[in-house]
This record gives sequence, C-alpha cells and structure tokens, in this order.
Amino acid sequence: MILKSIPSLLTVGNLFLGVIAIIMVFNERPQMAAMMVLLAMLLDGVDGRVARALNAQSEFGKELDSLSDVISFGVAPAFIMYVVAFQELSPALAWTVTALFPICGALRLARFNVITSPSVGYFIGLPIPAAGGVLATLALFKDDIPVGVLLASTLLLSFLMVSTIRYPNFKKVGIPRSAVWLVPIVVAVSVALGFLFENQLSKILFVPLLLYALWGLKKNVERRVPKLRKRRKLKEEEEASKSEKPA
Repeated sequence: MILKSIPSLLTVGNLFLGVIAIIMVFNERPQMAAMMVLLAMLLDGVDGRVARALNAQSEFGKELDSLSDVISFGVAPAFIMYVVAFQELSPALAWTVTALFPICGALRLARFNVITSPSVGYFIGLPIPAAGGVLATLALFKDDIPVGVLLASTLLLSFLMVSTIRYPNFKKVGIPRSAVWLVPIVVAVSVALGFLFENQLSKILFVPLLLYALWGLKKNVERRVPKLRKRRKLKEEEEASKSEKPA
C-alpha cells in the first residue's frame, strides 16, 4: 500500500513546490520561486515513471497530476513573471496576459487527458512543465530583456501549449523497479543544489528549456516548408498545363 502511494506523494510534492513558488515571489524572492518551479519539474518527471515501475498507475494519479501541473507550471510561473516584470504595465494588459498563460496550460492538459490514442514519440503542443520552466526562468532576465519582449514571450509560450506543434516525448525513458530507491536521493541532491545555487542554476537551466521550446518551432517550419513548396509547384504545373491547351 505504501509503495503504491509513492507516485501520488511525488505529485503532491510537485503541487507543494508550486504553492511555495507563489509565496516566494510575493516575498520578493523570484530566484528561489523559479527554483521551486524547476524542482517541481523534477518531481513531475519522476512521478509517472515511478508509477509505471511500481505498476501503480491510476485515474486518480492522472487527475491529481494534471491539477498539480496547472498550479506549479501554469499559475506559479505566471505570477513570477507578473510580479517581476508586468506590474508597471497597464493593469488590464498585465492581468489578461498573466491569466492567459495558466488558461492555455489548463486547455493543453485537458486536451492531453481526453486523447484516446496518444501519439507515440511526441507531444501535441508544448508540454506545460516546459512552458512553465521557460517562463519562470525567463523572468529572472528582466533587467536584460525589454518588458515588451517578456510580454510577447509569455503570449508565444501560451500559444505553443495549445498549438498542434509536435514536441519530443521522453516518457519512454523509464525507471527500472530496482532503481526506484534512487529517486529520493536524486530529489534530495537536486533540492540541496537548488538552495545552494539558486541564482546561477535557474539561469543555466533556462538554456536547455528554451532550446526545447524552440526545437518544436524549428521542426514545424521544416515540415511545413516542403509541403508549401510542393503545393506551389503543383499549382504552377496546373497553370502551365492550362496555358498550353489550345483555345
């Protein structure tokens, strides 16, 4: 019974860190708030793998995971960005953009949960943990990036979550049952590093998260450009054949 509860406890830990991130940013500690989001990403990444390793998957765990993700990777990063960068903007604009991010995240999760035949090897739309991680760490660069760019980035990340752009799915990389005992050690070490290097680590992890978000855009362009060229070529051939026909 205790073993079967471990995945849900990890998910609750994810939710707990999301709430702490919100508290931290309102106490003027955005670096630690961003680190809480990143640590929540770690727990979110292992809870499902542990559940599969222990054969403890359930509908309850799936719903709890989605609700936790909305808080930790939707609401918390949006508040981090709002508190750090958006408070000097027009309230209507700042509130709307801030609210839009978790709304799109919730829509993305709802779509994921109702897909009856999940796509193998890729996600449809940017996963909310990645989007939340990018937004939370991006806010730390507020002194180096114009607020207009931060605003546009928030809107872009919101769009990417509800888009049909494909992103790599690493869920197949599982955890053997014999290695489950390593999970608490990895989590403990990550928490220790997060507290010791909260300023540097958050900004360093921003880079791979951003590359992941941009990767989907790049691949989408690569898929669409040949299709557009093919359509244009077919259209030109049709027009050429029509012009060659006798009047």
